[in-house]
Amino acid sequence: MLIRSRSANEALASEITPKRLYLRRRELLRSAAVGAAWLGVSRSAAAASGIATPSRDAPLPGAQPPSAGVRTPPPGEGSGQLLAAAPSPLSTDEPLTSYHDVTGYNNFYEFGTDKDDPQRHAHRMSVRPWTVVVEGEVAKARMFGIDELLKLAPLEERIYRLRCVEGWSMVIPWIGYPLSALIRQVEPTGNARFVEFVTHADGEQMPGLSSRVLAWPYVEGLRLDEAMHPLTLLGLGLYGDVLPNQNGAPVRLVVPWKYGFKSSKSIVRIRFVEKQPMTAWRRAAPHEYGFYSNVNPEVAHPRWSQATERRIGEDGFFRPKRPTLMFNGYADQVASLYAGMDLRKNF
Repeated sequence: MLIRSRSANEALASEITPKRLYLRRRELLRSAAVGAAWLGVSRSAAAASGIATPSRDAPLPGAQPPSAGVRTPPPGEGSGQLLAAAPSPLSTDEPLTSYHDVTGYNNFYEFGTDKDDPQRHAHRMSVRPWTVVVEGEVAKARMFGIDELLKLAPLEERIYRLRCVEGWSMVIPWIGYPLSALIRQVEPTGNARFVEFVTHADGEQMPGLSSRVLAWPYVEGLRLDEAMHPLTLLGLGLYGDVLPNQNGAPVRLVVPWKYGFKSSKSIVRIRFVEKQPMTAWRRAAPHEYGFYSNVNPEVAHPRWSQATERRIGEDGFFRPKRPTLMFNGYADQVASLYAGMDLRKNF
């Protein structure tokens, strides 16, 4: 992969806020007085907004308003297919990143490499019907439909920090349940040591696949104990609604103590394997992207310091940097997974 060098005072593309998002942020500030109404928006109000994509024009079976206290999209946003979920005690109490920024500032290279490409192009992707094949070193290999996944375990709202390897961060109210609930359904064998995630790749629906920046389909992986950890979420929604296409609809992974690219989007296949899988970014640039990719402020990426981060939407346009926390602030819960490991060597 070719990497262009830049001068010391040249801004990274990831550091430039698109004009559309900046203007939207100003609109949000002007309308902050009515922000509290967002929490009480009903399913009928969201549906009445008329916002829909070709892949979302039919209501989800069993879709219903979320439980009290669960965040929902602002009026006029979202699909209107709200998910009933219970607030989780595993959530952070930090201020949320706005729905506009969560859905408008994304890395999803299958739709393009600019931050607003996913929002502009992801409507092309059809998310129904959708199946996820689970196979490999398991006793009960099977295929799950999206409706089965929505009902497999009680849905929770988990407010997690998200840290991108590029040095920016968000706080997102995801909807889903522990990935371990799915894993128990298929009963991994004693040979299963790693879990590989393969994402959707359709050149007609995903214009970014014409790019040679990565080998497609996108592949990521976790160690089995990481996949089984209670914090690892099978994501099915955000802000009380089903996942927007640009955020990895209809099913994705959320691993909050790792850099965001480890949380695979639009998953179609999950394989349980004995050997560590070759992931997309390790294949493209192994000296830059390790298999573990845990958030670690002490280990710099060749192009980005990881000591600090910029919280998207925070404090206006200039977004002052804040210190990055070890394991993205989840050290108490996950540090034991890596006891005795050299975290510089196993980056």
